[in-house]
Amino acid sequence: MTTSPHRVQGLNNDEVPADWPPINEREIAWLREHFSALEGASAALWHSPRPMSAAAIVEGTNGKVFIKRHHHSVRNAASLAEEHRFIAHLAEAGVPVVRVLQDREGATVVEHEGWTYELHAVADGEDVYRDAPSWTPLTEQDQAREAGRMLATLHLASASYVAPQRSTQVLVTRDDLIRTTDPIAMLERDFTERPALAAYLSHKSWQHDFQQDVLPLHAGLAERLQAEPRLWAHNDWHVSNLLWRREGDAMVVASVLDFGLASPTSALFDLATAIERNAVAWLELERGPQAVHVDTALALLEGYRQVRPLSAAQVHLLADLLPVVHVDFALSEVEYFQGATGSTADADVAYHTFLLGHAHWFRTADGQTLLAALHAAA
Repeated sequence: MTTSPHRVQGLNNDEVPADWPPINEREIAWLREHFSALEGASAALWHSPRPMSAAAIVEGTNGKVFIKRHHHSVRNAASLAEEHRFIAHLAEAGVPVVRVLQDREGATVVEHEGWTYELHAVADGEDVYRDAPSWTPLTEQDQAREAGRMLATLHLASASYVAPQRSTQVLVTRDDLIRTTDPIAMLERDFTERPALAAYLSHKSWQHDFQQDVLPLHAGLAERLQAEPRLWAHNDWHVSNLLWRREGDAMVVASVLDFGLASPTSALFDLATAIERNAVAWLELERGPQAVHVDTALALLEGYRQVRPLSAAQVHLLADLLPVVHVDFALSEVEYFQGATGSTADADVAYHTFLLGHAHWFRTADGQTLLAALHAAA
């Protein structure tokens, strides 16, 4: 935790102190000794407003470099290298991912004084949504279709990538609970390896909450998902993780950013996550129907199917996945806040507003409108 004056976006779209202190000149000096890309770099030009890790852009004699730092309880060298190997595979397949930089020894991850660092080249393209808060819907339909096409392109490239499940569950998206026939039993088995999550849930009637708000939406999904193969996926496909360039009258994706939540899930899971991230104004649900961007959801699906066709059954499954696609990650956020930052208040938001609140919303008239539109598109 930090008492730094650096402010970031909070869970309620407010301005709050950062979870972690900003990257400082002493750290940059240490990294400069290990990365030739940082020659001549000293102070940060920019600090990220995202709350769950610290990131900065610095400039040296060789140009600008993006530095990202994680607390060791969130990412160690081994777990971060899992992301980098996936990025390298996508790059070889022609997906416009950002280049991960190596240190003088050829490593892409370094650890120092309880922190884990990674460096990236500054990505090509325009950061159109740089100032947009998380959970801000995409309203440009042409960009939604393009985002769908690029996601399908990534999935085609990922189909040939084989690697084990992520070695951590902290701030990683998975679909384990959705794929099992008994999510409650699986979660109870996981508690031994997830003590922070177990400690938090020990004060909640979580089994009852699951039975009331989650399991009715989960019914039958485990059996239907057996036909959907595991596929390493981005799992955080929001337009703020895409950079853009103009080609004639169109905006196309120039770079794909931030594979921090990547893991083997499935193509439909990743597409459902993209719809959840881009088509609902989660921080403005009081606006009722105006908070739901059905056209954006359909444009994402349309663009995706132009590159990677989906059967009618798959589109129906996509719609049925949507109300529970957030479940594993919401619990991962609970674990992060309870264990890494020690903020039970933030863990409460992740549990009540994210985990239970999102599931409940899909049973409202507005949520049902979105699901009905996707089913109709099958």
